[in-house]
Amino acid sequence: METVEMNSVSLKRPRSEDDVANADEIKRQKILEKSKTGNDSGQSTETVTEPPEDMKNEIIPNEESEEQEEEELEDSDEDGDPESFADMMKHGLTESDVGITKFVSSHKGFSGILKERYSDFVVHEIGKDGRVSHLDDFSVPVDDEDPSEETLTVLSDEDKQRLEELQLFKNKETSVAIEVIEDTKEKRTVIHQAVKSLFPGLETKTEDRDGKKYIIAYHAAGKKALANPRKHSWPKSRGSYCHFVLYKENKDTMDAINVLSKFLRVKPNIFSYMGTKDKRAITVQEIAVLRITAQRLAHLNKCLMNFKLGNFSYKNHPLKLGELQGNHFTVVLRNITGTDDQIEQAMHSLREIGFINYYGMQRFGTTAVPTYQIGRAILQNNWNEVMDLILKPRPGAEKGYLVKCREEWAKTKDPAAALKKLPVKRCVEGQLLRGLLKYGMKNIISAFGIIPRNNRLMYIHSYQSYVWNNMVSKRIEEYGLRAVPGDLILKGATAVHIEEGDVDNYTIHDVVMPLPGFDVIYPKHKIGEAYKEMLVADNLDINNMRHKIRDYSLSGAYRKIIIRPQNVSWEVVAYDDPKIPLFTTDLDKLEGKPLPVLPTDGKFRALKMEFSLPPSTYATMAIREVLKMDTSIKNQTQLNTTWLR
Repeated sequence: METVEMNSVSLKRPRSEDDVANADEIKRQKILEKSKTGNDSGQSTETVTEPPEDMKNEIIPNEESEEQEEEELEDSDEDGDPESFADMMKHGLTESDVGITKFVSSHKGFSGILKERYSDFVVHEIGKDGRVSHLDDFSVPVDDEDPSEETLTVLSDEDKQRLEELQLFKNKETSVAIEVIEDTKEKRTVIHQAVKSLFPGLETKTEDRDGKKYIIAYHAAGKKALANPRKHSWPKSRGSYCHFVLYKENKDTMDAINVLSKFLRVKPNIFSYMGTKDKRAITVQEIAVLRITAQRLAHLNKCLMNFKLGNFSYKNHPLKLGELQGNHFTVVLRNITGTDDQIEQAMHSLREIGFINYYGMQRFGTTAVPTYQIGRAILQNNWNEVMDLILKPRPGAEKGYLVKCREEWAKTKDPAAALKKLPVKRCVEGQLLRGLLKYGMKNIISAFGIIPRNNRLMYIHSYQSYVWNNMVSKRIEEYGLRAVPGDLILKGATAVHIEEGDVDNYTIHDVVMPLPGFDVIYPKHKIGEAYKEMLVADNLDINNMRHKIRDYSLSGAYRKIIIRPQNVSWEVVAYDDPKIPLFTTDLDKLEGKPLPVLPTDGKFRALKMEFSLPPSTYATMAIREVLKMDTSIKNQTQLNTTWLR
């Protein structure tokens, strides 16, 4: 799956956006204000594992209150003051723990603050046709068959909840009666249209009851009418999928889709997209949804505070994961310490040579139990170890309820007792405990299978990434930045070895390295043997990567070891106010906000950089190459604590 993940270098010292409502955030700000008087250097990048919600919360329908409580618990920040957080993060990973040890450039590193504001990091998706996604049009395609604006607002929230429960057979009622308060034929017509367009599968009729007019909603043809509830109400001439651009702030892609689903009262699986995007950022990407009108989607712009929808069109196809060219990044590194020469050298190197295509720190988790260890245990078929690694107490930064759950598990090994300590049941720990409760302690494989497939595969992919990072570091240490005989290159989709006579035809930018699996070949030099030795040390056989459970069989893949970003540009700007935005976003432009006015000689300097990357590469690793800094939460948080003192 293509991802754009950057949380591992977002800040532990976030500046508040204009309207911070979070009490924990205010407390954190007070700590920072006290700290500022004793230090002017600001020479560190800073990190959080759970970024604060510094946007206004979106409105959630009342019937989702239980899920909303879980989401609030998941989003709450319980890490306390920066010093105690840094103490806890002493147990976290550093880059060297996951094989990230080399650089390709020769310039001297410098420091800067990444994601001081989430709006300092903007991602625009690049489609398979090379077009960069932008939100620049709120207009809705004209369609005579669309319901009127009044149709979307005539029903109360209570009416909508009752109608949804009727539509989805959530209660024993066979009909819902809606009183017509201002009785006119026009008003009754609008209510009829609203029910039929918003709740396909329901029919309506008008009845007199005690001298009052009511619209009665009922099922047209039993449960079969719900098999495809939008089929009968969608014009044949219109494409089945509404494509739109989603502009979101401080939300990850799945969270955004879940919120849209709740508002539209549909299942999330009718949405499709080409890649998931980061949370602590402003991101712009294309989404497609099955048989929801642009008019209904555009109406949500009035309700949702931290994302906008636009650039609507109807097409006959959904979107597919991975079907994109990559992403274009606009990044601001604030309070930089590098000289102009250092910055020029760093950015020229990024443009001309590139960076090592390591898997970033967020691939391996943020706690004392790295995800690759769980993946290794799965591949070893050591299921007791898998269960133990997921559920046992661990040092480091975690939410209070998870700590209590782990303590209960260690004390009792009772899934039911541990679950009682866990208000958020959708986390991996809660899912595994539910599985153990259902299947018993002697059937851990089935219990683990309750966890969604993508989450389970994340663990073994993390192990593959761990091996790949380590092997690439060894490769660069052994042979440097040149292609050598025995290296692998791709011809089409097939990997072949570079022969002695052909070595001058290739550069380091052609060389690929395998993620271990049963369907890959390995380099024919020292690094091929190093792969085998690393897996032997982990009690795995590189020649037998098939697992008795098919899902966990690794076929392997190939990945370029050096990535050279495209469309690289940069600018050093001066500023005085850390809260001022340093560029305009798509939404700023649509709303007519002017460009920020910056001083010619401000107190601080920022490096504004832009570049494009292919899918499945980590922008953190490009920025690491520029700054020459460890991007791990452990290192960044300890730097932050030093800065605060």
